[in-house]
Amino acid sequence: MTGNRPQPNPRLLQRVQSILRLGHYSPRTGAAYRGWIVRYVKFHGLRHPLDLGERDVIAFLEYLVEQRRVAASTQGQALSALLFLYARVLVRPLALQGRLPRSRRPVRLPVVLTQGEVRRLLDQLSGTARLVALLLYGGGLRLSEGISLRVKDLDFVTGEIRVRQGKGGKDRVTVLAKAVMAALQAHLRVVEQLHQRDLARGWGAVVLPTALAVKYPSAPTSWPWQWVFPARRTYIEAATGVRRRHHVHPSAIQRAMTAAVGRSGIAKRASCHTLRHSFATHLLESGSDIRTVQELLGHDDVTTTMRYTHVLNRGGLGVRSPLDRLAE
Repeated sequence: MTGNRPQPNPRLLQRVQSILRLGHYSPRTGAAYRGWIVRYVKFHGLRHPLDLGERDVIAFLEYLVEQRRVAASTQGQALSALLFLYARVLVRPLALQGRLPRSRRPVRLPVVLTQGEVRRLLDQLSGTARLVALLLYGGGLRLSEGISLRVKDLDFVTGEIRVRQGKGGKDRVTVLAKAVMAALQAHLRVVEQLHQRDLARGWGAVVLPTALAVKYPSAPTSWPWQWVFPARRTYIEAATGVRRRHHVHPSAIQRAMTAAVGRSGIAKRASCHTLRHSFATHLLESGSDIRTVQELLGHDDVTTTMRYTHVLNRGGLGVRSPLDRLAE
């Protein structure tokens, strides 16, 4: 039985959770870090990490690379979790420079749809999934950014979407496409009616980031702070006993997207993130400046954005084949 297996020190995990919360790490990052810390401790027979050192960290990472054959990104996440554990939780930073085994990171081009394929895909979607997909493609949003939008983040006058706490905790502004405005406004009218019903039942307070609920007590029930895409079901918050409604779960949109790709007959491994790739590529095709695209996507380094120049729908690296010129 799982319950009889020895588990890592609960006080250590409580300390990890506390530091994650104080550092405003995202729930997904927190869950990943806790998972890797638990695996690391179990790998070394439940010894406390203070009794372990650099050699033990390297042994665990070598195990991941050589026996588990993990991807480079997976190994990087495990390393980040252990660096966080020792530097932030145990306050004993590791000295690992130049001593780490590395998974070979393959160079892969992003999957990009043509505009015709995007249209076919969107035609197979409906309801909330279609609206989310329109925002992902129309503004280059990540799925997590799209489903966590609040009403106040949409500016229909200026045609802007304000992305709050995106990847890396950064805010940015991107475009709100005119083509989605009417459908989105109709959707918001329905959502507002749902919110009013929730308030009439004695709940309807949304979770706010950090301590804003303390600073602005009326904000959790106010319309501007509500989710654009609320979940159908409510839940009872364990810490407070308050009934709340979260935003739609990413898996619901992912399942709808997978089914739509299958129905569309598109012979590519397309996903929600493919719409973000397609947004960037189609902007560059239409002549948009790469620095502008970088800002809209929220990339720190322009070299990350430059990978889309390799998948422009104009042949390899966007050049004409000499064979075509010879044929002319």
